[in-house]
Amino acid sequence: GGLVLFALFSLVMDVFKIGYYSSFYSCLSAIKIIYPIVQAIFVVVQTYFLWISAKDCIHVHLNVTRCGLMLTLTTNLAVWMSAVTDESVHKAHSKLKKNVTEEIFRWILKGNLPISGMRSSSAEECNCNSQICQIFKNGYFWLYPFNIEYSLFASAMVYVMWKNVGRFIDHHSHHIHRLKFRLFRRTFFVGIVLGLIILVSGLGVLILYEVQVNSSTESSKKSQALTMYYIFNIVCLGLMSLVCIGGSVIYRFDKRDMDRHKNPTRTLDVALLMGAALGQYAISYYSIVAIVASMPRDTISALNLTYALLMIAQHTFQNIFIIEGLHRQPP
Repeated sequence: GGLVLFALFSLVMDVFKIGYYSSFYSCLSAIKIIYPIVQAIFVVVQTYFLWISAKDCIHVHLNVTRCGLMLTLTTNLAVWMSAVTDESVHKAHSKLKKNVTEEIFRWILKGNLPISGMRSSSAEECNCNSQICQIFKNGYFWLYPFNIEYSLFASAMVYVMWKNVGRFIDHHSHHIHRLKFRLFRRTFFVGIVLGLIILVSGLGVLILYEVQVNSSTESSKKSQALTMYYIFNIVCLGLMSLVCIGGSVIYRFDKRDMDRHKNPTRTLDVALLMGAALGQYAISYYSIVAIVASMPRDTISALNLTYALLMIAQHTFQNIFIIEGLHRQPP
């Protein structure tokens, strides 16, 4: 289900890319338009293949199957790297363009640069001036995260299929645990309500933060937006850390045995979990170093430092809680 959701947004992104590049096809290479078309076909075929065959455990033509799955895996990783690079280059160009525009505006105000002389020396040959072209351009860059997640999602599923080629499962030790969802019993309902409240609140805070920072020119309003953003995240991270610690304590009173058998899906889950956490650890670590070394130390710096420390703590407690839960036998 998650794969199909990301696949749909990836297809929409490809449609936007095709529309964007078609807006000035006369000055672009044909490969620019062909690439999103081929990528859309690849997404459809791969999603259908995984939907039909994700649970298969192949025992014939083992080498050919492993070769095909590994080729699919490397293709997904190549698409992922391409998407990440493209998005990073776009953000860098947008930042550079904004800085250059602000610098030119300051020169105009100082009277050092005549308006008649304002002509970009690095103007692009292909200009996206129409409204529909701008919509296509902004649309497909906003949808890049879904394509990135799709590539990682598909890579993980293909890797599990590759590990399962030729694998035999001991059916005597295979437990089937069906979760019974009771809406108003125990704390399921409370947890869902609290989670939805935090989700909606987080979206609201993010929208207010983006609007205040990008539209306001007053430094006081930007500081207020940053303060609101950091306080909200600090509260959320503190609650998440406490909940994960509480869950780990509850595990200590649970008498279920630990599952130590080899399981490629669980091994991949743990590896992806730890690998994803390393990136956030690095960001938080460099943030702490930058805050400690910077001057002056104001309220925003203190909130940023608290946020970075809590981010490390929250990821640590959360990973411990999840990994312990993955290794526990069903009731």
